[in-house]
Amino acid sequence: MARLIPPGLPPPQLYLTTARHARLWAFLVDSGTIGPTGLMDLKRLPPRLRETVLLRTCVANGCDYEFNLHVQTISQRMGITPDLIDDIRQSDPASPDWSVAERAAIRLADALVLRRELTDKEFDGLRAVLDEETLIELTHLVGLYTGVAMMVALARPAFDLYRTEAPVLARPGAVFPNPA
Repeated sequence: MARLIPPGLPPPQLYLTTARHARLWAFLVDSGTIGPTGLMDLKRLPPRLRETVLLRTCVANGCDYEFNLHVQTISQRMGITPDLIDDIRQSDPASPDWSVAERAAIRLADALVLRRELTDKEFDGLRAVLDEETLIELTHLVGLYTGVAMMVALARPAFDLYRTEAPVLARPGAVFPNPA
């Protein structure tokens, strides 16, 4: 945990759960699959684009735990403002503050998670905005964070509360579970 978490900050509950499988945890950390900024951060994507696709993947999967974790720890440092955090939770994010690439990443996450396919028109639209390497990396991130949503469904971790304000959930209107 010391390689991933700043001193004095408690590790996320999902990390603690995953670490109970010591060999898997060691592999994930040693391979760089899990790092201080999340899963598979190759430092190639613009941080805000990467965070956009992660948050939208959480929304599409209804993964309140991971959405809240990112909002509390990293989203704003990656350039996602509170207004954009609220907007990305909507069924059709419409803020003019999303870049063309970020809008494309949102569409990609929705198509892959909700339908697990892209129409030819969607693919052509994405290719007009994002290069092949970016599309491949974003698709892997969507898959990895969909896997995180599945792990959350299995592990049912308590929500991490790193701030004093109320948690922000992926699903507008969702009820924050009682952490007790």
